Amino acid sequence: MKNDFEQLIKLWFAEDIGDGDHTTLSCIPDTAIGKSQLIIKEKGVLAGVEVAQAIFAAFDPTLKTTVYIQDGAEVNPGDIAFVVEGKIQSLLQTERLMLNIMQRMSGVATRTREYVKLLEGTKTHVLDTRKTTPGLRLLEKEAVKVGGGVNHRIGLYDMILLKDNHIDFAGGIDKAILRAKEYLKTKNKNLKIEIEVRSFDELAQVITIGGVDRIMLDNFSVENTRKAVEIIAGKFETESSGGITFDTLRDYALCGVDYISVGALTHSVKSLDMSFKAI
Repeated sequence: MKNDFEQLIKLWFAEDIGDGDHTTLSCIPDTAIGKSQLIIKEKGVLAGVEVAQAIFAAFDPTLKTTVYIQDGAEVNPGDIAFVVEGKIQSLLQTERLMLNIMQRMSGVATRTREYVKLLEGTKTHVLDTRKTTPGLRLLEKEAVKVGGGVNHRIGLYDMILLKDNHIDFAGGIDKAILRAKEYLKTKNKNLKIEIEVRSFDELAQVITIGGVDRIMLDNFSVENTRKAVEIIAGKFETESSGGITFDTLRDYALCGVDYISVGALTHSVKSLDMSFKAI
């Protein structure tokens, strides 16, 4: 995962430090050595430890990190996730960037774990969406996995998802599916095709035409979702999306859908409270 974030880390430091952390440089000798520890201040799921290590290594390879709690662990106030030892100047200049990343990722992982636990005993997996923070998608989707969720497509390039606007602009479900299949053949690409349906009429059209891997049931009620899953009956993967809340999530899962996509895993998450304090 470290290699995926090398370019991002450079951008993050350029944004935060600019031509220098003049506060630190003005009052801390460059020879001073110290230790800081990451203290958890709120119950949740830890995520971002690997990214934090990459941040420290990129800024100052002489920093030594001792990790006590790994990504995915459930943590409580007072827990010490890791200790970093080295130049105090480096500890101070990496502190806020590391905390921003870890707090955000841990917030996403914590929210995801709540949804995953709610689905225990069902066949349903919770999916993330593309409703992510620009520039932080890889981090947020990694945090979803740490929390026990499943990544949907990463971007527009790794799956074909025919949504309502695609279908309407293409001139109908049949044209959208046929054009997508022809495109994949022409471009010699092996991508899954998912299509969104808004009614039982559209569902019937998709089942008749075929040629897709997954059907997304958009804004179906719980009762209609149950009926739709019975109609699909194992012919295609199923996904529920739209209008599903934490309180209704399990009701949809009990309908037998394979996946439920939840934008709230990433688009409105509260960061997990933690601090990086000198020892």
